[in-house]
Amino acid sequence: MKLKTVLLGTTNSLAFLPLRIGVGLVMAGHGAQKLFGWFGGYGLQGTGQFFAENLGLKPGVLMAAFAGGTEFFGGVLLLLGLLTRLAGLSLVGTMLVAIITAHPDAFFASDNGMEYPLTLLLASLTLTIGGAGALSVDRQLVK
Repeated sequence: MKLKTVLLGTTNSLAFLPLRIGVGLVMAGHGAQKLFGWFGGYGLQGTGQFFAENLGLKPGVLMAAFAGGTEFFGGVLLLLGLLTRLAGLSLVGTMLVAIITAHPDAFFASDNGMEYPLTLLLASLTLTIGGAGALSVDRQLVK
């Protein structure tokens, strides 16, 4: 099987479109908070300080750049339906780190638990497995 088909191959179904758009918007927004301080976020310096001091992720600014970059650019790629499997897999890894470092002690979001990042992880995993679907750049590139 060709690498192009593995990375970009997908169905012509619209079933993944709402999931791709929803997760893409959420992840791009989260990344923008970390990187740029948009939408009430703390920006790279503030997020980096939090990562280093509260989560033990050092160097904090570099780790915040990795997390924010993956979330922002991965979210944008999902919105476009471009390299969806790669973007989804990257977001799975980022959400796994979030669960392990920031939300390990509870399940429900009301207790700062893993419920929300786990949902994003599973949605991203679904897109990694299924691809972008119809109305995506991936679909157009493999025609």
